[in-house]
Amino acid sequence: TMKFKTNAKCGGCVAAIGAKLNKLVKEDEWSVDLKSPDKVLEVTADVPADKIIAAVTDAGFKAEQL
Repeated sequence: TMKFKTNAKCGGCVAAIGAKLNKLVKEDEWSVDLKSPDKVLEVTADVPADKIIAAVTDAGFKAEQL
């Protein structure tokens, strides 16, 4: 499981990130915890971290591996 600190703020942000992530991994293989101070994106799929970061960046957000 990989974890990333993001700057997602709301459900709309998560939906935008999800639109990109769902092209890489299954919908049930990732989640964003908006209650966490770091808005942690957790990915359980076997995908390189740089591809996840690229997808989040492509959606217009920041992601930094924890």
